[in-house]
Amino acid sequence: MTPEKYDLHCHSTASDGSLSPAEVVRRAGEQGVTVLALTDHDTTAGLTEAGQSAADHRIRLIDGIELSANYLGQCLHIIGLNIDPRCPALMQGIAGQHTVRAERAQKIAEKLEKKRIPGVYEAVSRAAGQGEITRSHFAAFLLANGYVGSQQEAFDRYLSKGKPAYVPTAWAEMAEVVDWIGQAGGMAVMAHPLRYKLSTTWLNRALPVFKEMGGLGIEVVNGRGSDDEIRLGCQLARKHGLYASVGSDFHSPDNQWLELGRLNDLPKDLPAVWELF
Repeated sequence: MTPEKYDLHCHSTASDGSLSPAEVVRRAGEQGVTVLALTDHDTTAGLTEAGQSAADHRIRLIDGIELSANYLGQCLHIIGLNIDPRCPALMQGIAGQHTVRAERAQKIAEKLEKKRIPGVYEAVSRAAGQGEITRSHFAAFLLANGYVGSQQEAFDRYLSKGKPAYVPTAWAEMAEVVDWIGQAGGMAVMAHPLRYKLSTTWLNRALPVFKEMGGLGIEVVNGRGSDDEIRLGCQLARKHGLYASVGSDFHSPDNQWLELGRLNDLPKDLPAVWELF
């Protein structure tokens, strides 16, 4: 019997991915993924299309979302897995996040206009279509129009904290976000915990609080994670009694480093989050 291949973190055009939900599912199948979670930023808009495609490609789709959350002034990303996207509490929370994103997009565009970079808001709105506008849309605009040489340079010069177009964002508190996921029958998983450039001490203080709030898992294997980061993620999962998750954080086939299903295996002693599905 062929073993399952999991990828529980990826994005489509419903947020800042470059492929439609159906295309993401098809590509996941081509990469051998058998269980996929579509986890767009602060939206479930792509799940219906992804579900229809999953049936055609013999992939088990896990309804998911990646929600931005505030904890002690730090933005963290919390993945909700196996959620009911029709849950009223979750839908209301998503509506609030949408408003926050829309207001942030307007402010970022205004700041870039002051830097003599015109036409930004109209362009990123067109690029996002019906999806959520994210900072990645602004980075893509700056790259396409020759203001920077790479998307990373766009963040380094304009969009990151302390840079001219950075806008602090009042995301929902982590306790609220975890509660929305729980009310939707899902599992709250802290995404890429080592990407926030936080100290191990900070994480060791935050993770017990996350667990007390109802958090169940931590993303141990991520598409960008080094071997050392995976080892540290495993240590954090063991220390705090959290289920381990895996996810590529796939956004685009143009990024050769982040491919669907291209993930290291979990150590066998770690309980996997899919045991809860």
